[in-house]
Amino acid sequence: MKPVHQATSLRRAPVQRRSAERLTRILDACADLLDEVGYDDLSTRAVALRAGVPIGSVYRFFGNKRAMADALAERNLDRFAERVAGRLAGKHGEGRGGHGGGHDGDGGGDWRTAMDVVLDEYLDMKRTAPGFGLVDFGNQIPVGARRDQPNHRVADRLLDLLAGHLGRAPDDDLRRVFLVAVETADCLVHLAFRAAPDGDERIIAETRALLRAYLGWVLD
Repeated sequence: MKPVHQATSLRRAPVQRRSAERLTRILDACADLLDEVGYDDLSTRAVALRAGVPIGSVYRFFGNKRAMADALAERNLDRFAERVAGRLAGKHGEGRGGHGGGHDGDGGGDWRTAMDVVLDEYLDMKRTAPGFGLVDFGNQIPVGARRDQPNHRVADRLLDLLAGHLGRAPDDDLRRVFLVAVETADCLVHLAFRAAPDGDERIIAETRALLRAYLGWVLD
């Protein structure tokens, strides 16, 4: 797996361990406060207070709260990619979907297993990761440059992760397939979480079936 990407929204990248730990505390505080007060009432001062750092430390890394939310979205994507890669490497359940995912006989390299892992990890982060419900990968609160749309980020990262696993070339055709699947899942999963706090299981099941039908059509 590639090294964790450095957030492009940072004013200054941390060099020393102490500085990196301070950045982690700032982003953790940002995520917690998003759940507590929402994006509109989020402030850099409140984040500094929660993180236990001087306000100047926040501005050392971020010019405003939008840049901070963008960095959180990028960190979410890094952690999501790590979780997917770990599952596919057999570290957590031998790559089998944890929420009703894989069919009997699915094995490593099968797109159904990969799809279930990707969807299950996304659902788990929606349910458990602080701040994820508001920011996720930048879709809920649009952050970053327009040319770097969140679902394009996700599709590109999945292309890096899954092309080799599936034994396919990481070309424009496969990227388009991933982008269509990501856009579809994003829309329907957000619908599921608007319908129920932990995600409407019927909508999630229909999302999984729809993705299987589409990916089966283009990948089989």
